[in-house]
Amino acid sequence: MKGVLLVNLGSPDSPEPKDVKPYLDEFLMDKYVIDVPYLLRALLVRGIILRKRPEESAHAYKKIWWEEGSPLVVLSERMQKKVQPLVNVPVALAMRYGSMTIEKGLQELHDKGVTEVMLFPLYPQYAMASTLTILVKAEEIRKKKFPNMTFTDVPAFYNKLDYIKNLADSIKKHLSGFDYDHLLFSYHGIPERHIRKTDVTKSHCKIDGSCCNTPSPAHDFCYRHQCYETTRQVVKLLDIPADKYSLTFQSRLAGDKWLEPYTDIEINKMPGKGIKNLAVVTPAFVSDCLETLEEIAMRAKEDFEENGGGNFLAVPCLNDDDEWCQTVGNWINEWAERK
Repeated sequence: MKGVLLVNLGSPDSPEPKDVKPYLDEFLMDKYVIDVPYLLRALLVRGIILRKRPEESAHAYKKIWWEEGSPLVVLSERMQKKVQPLVNVPVALAMRYGSMTIEKGLQELHDKGVTEVMLFPLYPQYAMASTLTILVKAEEIRKKKFPNMTFTDVPAFYNKLDYIKNLADSIKKHLSGFDYDHLLFSYHGIPERHIRKTDVTKSHCKIDGSCCNTPSPAHDFCYRHQCYETTRQVVKLLDIPADKYSLTFQSRLAGDKWLEPYTDIEINKMPGKGIKNLAVVTPAFVSDCLETLEEIAMRAKEDFEENGGGNFLAVPCLNDDDEWCQTVGNWINEWAERK
């Protein structure tokens, strides 16, 4: 019997420091997130970051927390509930970090008799710190707890035409009535070394402005290329001129060379360049979360206005959009019907 496990990032159980701290510990101690030797990672995370970060993050979570709970979890659950009636196989939901574990999701499917699992990371673009860590964790659990299960991994869908259309339609809908001067595509940042580590050719990725435009097998696992390709296809479909959009990367940590340009720095410059009406879309996420609701819709908006900007629009993620849920349902049905 076949079944599907949708997997998103995760969330603390509450916006209180006591729950945020263990969540951050699990997240930041992941070797695919901070990819340094264990002892150094433990010193950095538990000796430095977790001394102040839980209180700061808890404050941010409190600003976006809903009565029903974490927005990312609530929106992911809404999506799962909309997708389930569209397919003929069980669809479970799990999170890479936090209490909604991958093991619980697989157990739910196992209890329903599922032996073939479509493992569906809810990330359009491939990255070590998102897609890969989900696949590795799920395989570890499968070997220990569910050895009779088999997995089919859903590859990055950054360039799938139906996803691109869903994203473009959503952007167009939310831009209706908003006379924007500029549309910013803000993707979650990653360290540059992650790009080189996922280069299957071991020689193509140079992050030099041209390698992402040169065909290569590396592109199947190159986060930077996939971000640019998603943007290219969306603006082509929406017929947005080159001078009205740009691409940046947000949410960097200090101490490393991360993908540039940086969202916060570029947004702060925009009013001085005559951009008074700014719209921001965040296509690295399919569900709104701390990085979209607090970092962009609140902090970036405030910075933009303080630097002389006028109107600011944060375009929502696809969330539980009907067209997007139908697309996910179609992908599941295509897989489920294969013999």
